[in-house]
Amino acid sequence: MADSSKDAPFKTVQVEALVVMKIVKHCSNSFPTTATGSIVGMDKDGVLEITNTFPFPTVDLANVEGGHQNDASALAAAAPRAKANIVYQNDMIRHLKEVNVDANNVGWYTSATMGNFVNSSFIENQYHYQRENDRTVALVHDVSRSSQGALSLRAFKLTQNFMTAFKEGKFTTESLQKSKLSFKDIVVEFPVHVHNSHLLTSYLHQLPSTPTDVDVVMPTSLSDLQRDPVKLPLYPSTDILDLSIDPFLEKTCDLLLDSIESHYTELNNHQYYQRQLAREQAKITAWQTKRKAENAARVAAKQQPLPEDEWQRIFKLPQEPSRLEGMLNAKQVEQYSKQIDGFTANVSAKMFAVRGNLLPE
Repeated sequence: MADSSKDAPFKTVQVEALVVMKIVKHCSNSFPTTATGSIVGMDKDGVLEITNTFPFPTVDLANVEGGHQNDASALAAAAPRAKANIVYQNDMIRHLKEVNVDANNVGWYTSATMGNFVNSSFIENQYHYQRENDRTVALVHDVSRSSQGALSLRAFKLTQNFMTAFKEGKFTTESLQKSKLSFKDIVVEFPVHVHNSHLLTSYLHQLPSTPTDVDVVMPTSLSDLQRDPVKLPLYPSTDILDLSIDPFLEKTCDLLLDSIESHYTELNNHQYYQRQLAREQAKITAWQTKRKAENAARVAAKQQPLPEDEWQRIFKLPQEPSRLEGMLNAKQVEQYSKQIDGFTANVSAKMFAVRGNLLPE
């Protein structure tokens, strides 16, 4: 993955604060349905600057008979590559160009829940953008993680090796061994930096702070402000001393177990294919041995030998299932494992701090 990031046309992704607010608002309002949209900007000096965004229109299934939330999520997940939304995106970019706004499409964004975003829809959407323009990324906003108090906004891009394999559509064992492609080589992540305009930065610095005393002594000059700046009050918090396990960690562990079960399902399917292939190959070998014996007898009787390649018409070898789903599932397991590793660090520190009271006497 390090080599993939070196070959990328940019090194970091810079997102404007207004874009972050738009993405967070859209994803939060659409939760738990998947939210998608387009992002525009420009690539400058190895930095992909994202300066504007707009959401894709979605189909309202509330008034549709038989409409379900899963149907809405599936439609929203496939929205970036839908023909109607491609026309809508081109029209929006044309209108932005008319008002002198950055009108270069640099990718798309999507919402995620509990870090669950590595799936076939995500790969197909990013491939749809990246095959036309290599300077595009997928922004992933985790609504569940952000609700814990920390903004979760990540940028991903498909590696060049995976793009080549996905274009060919061959994810067999032989092709993966030749290309040396593994689940670690599917996507590469770029660091995300939030950028504020100079006007917004000046406004933030001018925001008044909460007074610490009831009777506020007003400064008489600029030197008084420089000598005694306003100090923010310290609010004591005991939430960090809570020893209960984070519910987000529990849910992530449940999702990890589900992904592991899916991995075993894919493994069983591949093992079933191998057993079928072994049976068919045994039948072919037996047929070829019998045909060679018949041809030897016909040659001894001075008769015309029978063709020995008829087994290709008689027997049909089973087709190997694609290993793509297994690779995506393994990548998702890696994402869950990293999340759990980050959460357990804080929980373990608390447990070690009070281990004296936890040990039996």
